[in-house]
Parts: sequence; C-alpha cells; structure tokens
Amino acid sequence: MSFHFLRSGVALAIASGLSPAVLSQSTPPPATLKEITVTGNPLGATDLIAPAAALTGDNLLLRSQTTLGETLNGLPGVSSTYFGPNASRPIIRGLDGDRIRVLNNGGAGVDASSLSFDHAVPMDPIAVERVEVLRGPGALLYGGSAVGGVVNIIDNRIPTEPTGGFTGKADLGFATANRERSGAVLLEGGSQRFGLHVDAFKRNTGDVRTPVDLDCTQNGTTTTARRICNSASKVDGGAIGGSLFFADGYLGAGVSSYQNTYGTVAEDEVTIKMRSQRYSIKGEQRNLGAATGGLLQSIKGQVNYTDYRHTELDAGTPGTLFTNNGNDWRLEARHGKLGPLEGVIGLQGESTRFSADGDEAFAPFSRSRSKALFIYEELPTSWGKLSFGGRSESVTVESLGNPAVARFTTGSRSFKPGSYAVGALWNLAPGFKLTGNLAHSQRAPKDYELFANGPHLATAAYEVGDAQLGIERSTQLDAGVQWQSGANRAAVTVFTSRFSNFISLEGTGISRDSEGNGSGTGVTDCGDGTSQESGCAAGLLPEFAYRAVRARFTGLEANGSFRLLAPASGNTSTVDLEWRADFVRASNQTTGQPLPRIAPTRIGATLVWAQGPWGARLGFDTSSRQSRVPVGERATDGYTLVNAAMTYRIQAGPTSLLWYAKLDNAGNQRAYSASSILTQTAPGKAPLPGRSLKLGLQASF
Repeated sequence: MSFHFLRSGVALAIASGLSPAVLSQSTPPPATLKEITVTGNPLGATDLIAPAAALTGDNLLLRSQTTLGETLNGLPGVSSTYFGPNASRPIIRGLDGDRIRVLNNGGAGVDASSLSFDHAVPMDPIAVERVEVLRGPGALLYGGSAVGGVVNIIDNRIPTEPTGGFTGKADLGFATANRERSGAVLLEGGSQRFGLHVDAFKRNTGDVRTPVDLDCTQNGTTTTARRICNSASKVDGGAIGGSLFFADGYLGAGVSSYQNTYGTVAEDEVTIKMRSQRYSIKGEQRNLGAATGGLLQSIKGQVNYTDYRHTELDAGTPGTLFTNNGNDWRLEARHGKLGPLEGVIGLQGESTRFSADGDEAFAPFSRSRSKALFIYEELPTSWGKLSFGGRSESVTVESLGNPAVARFTTGSRSFKPGSYAVGALWNLAPGFKLTGNLAHSQRAPKDYELFANGPHLATAAYEVGDAQLGIERSTQLDAGVQWQSGANRAAVTVFTSRFSNFISLEGTGISRDSEGNGSGTGVTDCGDGTSQESGCAAGLLPEFAYRAVRARFTGLEANGSFRLLAPASGNTSTVDLEWRADFVRASNQTTGQPLPRIAPTRIGATLVWAQGPWGARLGFDTSSRQSRVPVGERATDGYTLVNAAMTYRIQAGPTSLLWYAKLDNAGNQRAYSASSILTQTAPGKAPLPGRSLKLGLQASF
C-alpha cells in the first residue's frame, strides 16, 4: 500500500471559498479536559507514581524533527543514538537498544532499529498525534525489554470514540538546513455507530547543512561542502482505519504503511530502502460490572501483524536484505474493586522471525517467541497511594543459521524472566508530592546477543554473541519530589540502577576479517600494526563480544516552569521560564571503566511568551564536555545550542490556522553527540545539523 500526498493542494482545499472577510484573529481553541498519560497508567489516574512525560499539540509540533530520537532528545532523562539525521532512537537514563521499549498505541513495534544504530524507527513524527515517555522500570506492563523505559507513539488510526461529525488536520513544512519539503493530511469522520480515519504524509530532505567543511566521495569523485554527506531522505506513508461503536465499547481495524529511503552517513554511497506495513485489530468493552457480578469492570485487547524489510544499497547495488515479520497480541482486564484495591491483569504474546541476507549478515536467521502474564494494582490511602505488581514471562530464542553463511551456529535457548515493582505517592503538603519506585527487572537476551558472529559496519566491529548468556537482572530505585502552585511547577527525580549481569559489548583484543579469521592481541590493535582509532586496514575489524558484566547507572532529572509575568488589568501577556537539567553516570563495575555513549550533564532554559493569537519561545540547551569515556575512546566537547520559535493562530470560519516558524541552532554551533557511536567510529563525519529555519502551516477543522 503506497500513499502519495500533494502538498500544495491541501491548503487550497481548506481555504477554498473563504473570502478575506471570513479570516479573523482569535484566541486558541477552547481548552479541553486535561489529558491523562496512559502509558504505564492502566487505571487512568491523574497523578502518576512513575516519572513520565508527554508531547502533543503545539509542544510536539515545535519539537518535531525528522526522527523519533531527535524529537525526544532533551526531555529530562532522554538523549538519542543519533546516527545522522535519518536514524536516531531514544536513550533513556543511559540505556538504549532493547532496554527501551518503543510501542505503537501500546502494541509492540517490530523493526530492526534496536539491532543496529543505522536502522531507523519506521515512523515519522509528522504523522504522530502524541508521544508518551515513561522513564524507569516499565517491565511490568510491557516486558523485560522496557527496563530503561517506554516510548509509546499514539495516533487515532483506529478510532476509539465516536466523533459524530467530520474533523481533520493538515500540515505543510519547509526547512532550510536540509531543504525539507513535508506535508501531511488527516481526516476523521463518522457517526455514533461508525468512525473512519485516513491519513497520509510525505517528507523529502536533502543533505543537511553543517558549520564545518566535510568531504564526500560519490561516483568516484570527492567534493567538499558544508553538508553531511549522504544524509538525504525520502519518506512517505499513511493509514486507513475504522471502528464500529456499540454500547460502552468499540471494535476496529486498521492498516498503515511506511516507506523510507535514506543515506546512512557513515558510508558515502550506502543507502537504506525501508518498508513497513502494519495490520491491527483493537477493541474494548467497558461497564461490565453488572454482567460479571462485579468481577470485571472492562476488558480491552489488540492484535497486530507487522511486515518489515529493508535493503542496504551500495552505490545503488542491492546488498544486505533485513526482514523482520512478527505478530503481537495483548489482552488486559480491569477487575472490580476489592475493597479499596483496584487494578488490572493481562496477557501478552509476541512472535517474530528475523533474517539478514548479504555482506552485513552479522546475525543468523532467528525466531523469537514470548508469552507473559502481568498484574498491576493500586491501593489509595489517606496520604496518597501505593502501587505494586508483577510479571512472569516465558521466552524462547532460536537460531536458524543461514544457508549462505557457514559460520553461524544453530540452537535454541529458553528463559523464564520475572519482574516485580512497588511504588508510592505521598501528598506531603498542599502542592507537594513525593514519589518512589523500587523494581527488580529481568530481561532475556536477544537473538544477536546470543548468536551474532560477523562484521557489523555500523559499529565498526566484528561482533560475537555468547549462546550461554543468562537472564539480565537489574534493580532500580528512584525517588522524586513534585511541586505545583498555579502556573508554577517543579519536579526533581534521582535514580539508580544496578545490574548484576549487564549484557555489554566488550573489546576482546582480537581483529577479524569478514570471514572470521582473526589475529592481534591488544585491545587497540587491528592485527596489522594499525590502531582502531585510525581504522583497520586490510579489511580487518576489531572484535567485540557480548559479555555479562556488573554495571551501575545513577543520575538526576529535573524540570519546571515559573511564571515571570502574569496577566493583569489591560494586559493579557504571559511570560514563563521553563527549565530542565539531567545527568547520568554509568560504570562497568567489572572492569572499572565508564560505559560508552552516555550523554553528559545537560541544562537548558526557555522563555515562553504568549499574548492572544501570538506565541514566542527563546531558549538554549547546554551539553557539557563528556570526558568520562572508556579507555581508547574520544572525549566529546561541550556545546550550547540556541533555539527560537514563533506561532500565530487565526480562525478561518470553522478552520483554525496555525502559522509557525522555528529556528534551530541559531548560532550555527559545531557540535557532536556524545551518545552517538559515530563520534567514535566515524569522527568528524556526522556533526549535529547547523542553523535551520523551518516555516510551516498547520490547519485544523
């Protein structure tokens, strides 16, 4: 299924028939009910015990970048893997990859983004209505791979409530640094018995402008320009979904498609052509108390199937083909109150089949299956509330080998991870809340951690798995304080995570060629007299093996907002100061070395002004120098990025038009990400984007 979107036609279709007299200034649309964060919050409470954040509406629009990781980067506790402007996955509290669960409407995301840093998450922020981030242990509801946190991408592609009318949204965007041309349209309508959703989006970008001159070798010719070589992309996709509504519930289905062709930036002529199709069924029945004798209040479930594949092209010639096909299902029931106790019990299952054919097939064909039972309970008290729960899983990971690659072994491993957590919220005083969470989480090793055996160019290493790895075990503790008084608020959270057997990719001191032949004894030795820092000659790569080590993560997250100017007689202006800060310290306690790719201490602040239909933002984000790195790795210089934005909203009949402009990296600062592997494997090749001005129009009707 392919969707194509004509950008110029959207604004004309919305504004057709509207004379200039119809256009008028107005304040933003009337406020709606307070939105509730649903991720990690199955009971719909307004006060969460676990640290969480949500982006929606104008906040999501003005933060939106071309990838999920960069869109969320800078939220308290969240950084990104940044493999150039086209591939970036969220890092939460220093944990990345399969320790961060990326969900789509609460269902599993099946792709290859956690397998390799150059593999993009198959979604575009332009098509998302809401993103929720749950920091800390989310394993109880979403699995052991949520030990670091959960990112839930939420849309309304399967309508859950009747609209009784017709609504829509369209977005046009134009940016300078990457020559972006983007557009999206969303239409929803129906009756009290039926709902329909249709959306489509398209984004084209060129090579991204930077503050430094970079070499680029393509088609045998080397050029120098202030652009990141091979960073262009073409993205399009869309979805259609519908639901039948009945008394106290709904049943719906939807299908979505995503295509992306993008440069990988680490290699000047390697591009990835990606396609993902997802099919979903979802439903819920509420108010079951009378029918079940009070045993159940509601039940909801979903089933998803994803067909994912991407081909890596070298100068246009197809190379390695990655596929990952899988299904997941989830059934969750809210039980009737047991005295004051209320909660949910659920079942979840997943099954995926992965393959990689070609030169970069560093992991074998594999099949992974899991089933889980989870329970989550809350107990209200006179001083706040308590939460507790548990999860039991059964996981099987099987290597199927590869008929074209003899070095892969076959075999199967089974695991029984279990997790539990307790939490508390204490209403300390008017406006003050204390929160605490203690969790023990277990994660089964992934297929590549067990069975990898081959060259992985994205990490510039020959990776070797360990089929004897056991369950990864960790204990997490966080404590926070929140304060709110009118428009003023503040929150501070401290955390620590201890792993008894953290599965880490460690250098062995051996170097290997693409066939696995090895030599060399020093950690920085390529086996031919050269060092890893200058790159291995003769096709040799340093060997890195997955090993279980002891590890500890500690850190702090803080954010808040203070009103500097409140509305007064004859003056409707408001000025708020938003601020944020975080740091993570991560150590390999087996070797005594720091763990790699950890974001440094970061602080930021933004002045937010609003008056009638106008809004403006001016802020900065400072990252300190990251010199706490493993032996042999490079330190990363600190930097400060200045950003600004302006919005103007008018009403055109039934249509609300939001004009916006945002300026990123206004000082055109040269900067490199400490949490990006490219800073080590391709130094200087992929800085953060330079100054960029984006202009856009969003219409809602």
